[in-house]
Formats: sequence, structure tokens, C-alpha cells
Amino acid sequence: MSTPLADTTNPDLGLLYAVNGLAKRSPQWLDHLVSWIGEYGILIGLAMLGLVAWLQARRRPDAPVAVAGLLWVPLSVAIAELANLPIAAIVNRPRPFVDHSGLLVLVDGKAGTHSFVSDHSTMTMGVAVALFLVNRRLGWIAGGLALLQGFCRMFMGVHYPTDVIGGFALAAAVVLLLAPIAMAVLVPLCHALGRTALAPLIRAPERAGAGPRGRRRGRERGAVRSEEQPPESDLAA
Repeated sequence: MSTPLADTTNPDLGLLYAVNGLAKRSPQWLDHLVSWIGEYGILIGLAMLGLVAWLQARRRPDAPVAVAGLLWVPLSVAIAELANLPIAAIVNRPRPFVDHSGLLVLVDGKAGTHSFVSDHSTMTMGVAVALFLVNRRLGWIAGGLALLQGFCRMFMGVHYPTDVIGGFALAAAVVLLLAPIAMAVLVPLCHALGRTALAPLIRAPERAGAGPRGRRRGRERGAVRSEEQPPESDLAA
């Protein structure tokens, strides 16, 4: 027996029907494309953003701190997904197409799973918020992908708007509330790893032929840039 939350309010259900109605009026190839993007494509895109962020973080003056912030990205997503397990079980909200007819469902195998909160929305917004703390430019891009993810889940007919909003809120809460504790552990860990054979994962190796004078000039230029511009990473501040 589902909880009363399964009885959606009219705005919630109305927005779902409006977005899913776009799928009914779209050509089949577009429905397939949006389904692939909403199921796999955005997650792949976020993984690529994470790789770019790591390559950039290794070249920063505060590389161990920046890389520690990037380690928090997958860890925070995992914690948020674990937190969602009891939430989904307690709310016990069925998928929208179970209780409401007329929806076009673009992906199979969802009938026996919980609707609240959206796992995909939780994952994507978790990546976006955690990445924003390290690299704001890439974080904004990830945030756009997270919003697109929420739209795709409604377009596919597998989530209510409140499922998506709940996933966004859960992810943001986990990332921001636990970030100070996580960084207190991850920053010393990355500093320690920087003194081992795993150092290239933390800090980019210096270019061959760069002598002490070149390194000193690089540090001076980095210091000037850091004085002129505020640090991009909130976690590094």
C-alpha cells in the first residue's frame, strides 16, 4: 500500500503530463534519443567533466586540496544514493504510470521500483554541486546537465516533478552538509598520497627541462594570479 504521497497534487501531475506530452508529439527517433540521454548520456557527460576537472586540478597550486574536492564528488553521490534507500522505502511512491493512465513510458523495467526520489536526479545534482565547489565553470555546466536530466526523466514518463526536486534537494544537502567533514579527511590523505608513488594522480609532473629558475618563475606567476583573482575553489579557500 502506497502512502498518500502517491496522490499527487494537480500542479505536480499537470506538469508531468505537459512534459510527457512532448514525447507523444515528437518523432520516434527523438523519443529514443531523449531516452538514451536521460538514462545514460548525461551520466557519461558528467564523467567526462569529472575527468577534465581532475586534469585541471592536478596543475593548480593547491592541487592536493583540489583533488581532494574531486574525490568528494563520487563519495558524496554514493552517500546520497545510500540515504535514498530508506527514504524510498518509507515513502513507497509508485511510478507515475502505475497510478495514472495516458502517460507515454519510454523505458521498460521501472514498474516495480520506487519513484521518490529520482536516483538519476540525485546523482547528477550531487556531481554538479560537489564539482561546483572545486571548479565553478565546470560546476555550472554540470548543473545544466542535472536540470536536463530532470526534464528527461519526466519526458520519459518515469518520474513526477517532485521526484526530481526531491533528488536535487537530497543531493545538495548531502554534499554541502558533509563537505567540511569529508575535506578534513580527504585533504590530508591527498597530501600524503602526494609523497608516494601515486603522486602523479595528485599533482601533474613538472615538464622535463624545467629547472629551479623556471619553477621559481612559475610559482611567482601563480602567486601574482592568486593575488589578482580569488580562488575558484570554495573548498580550497
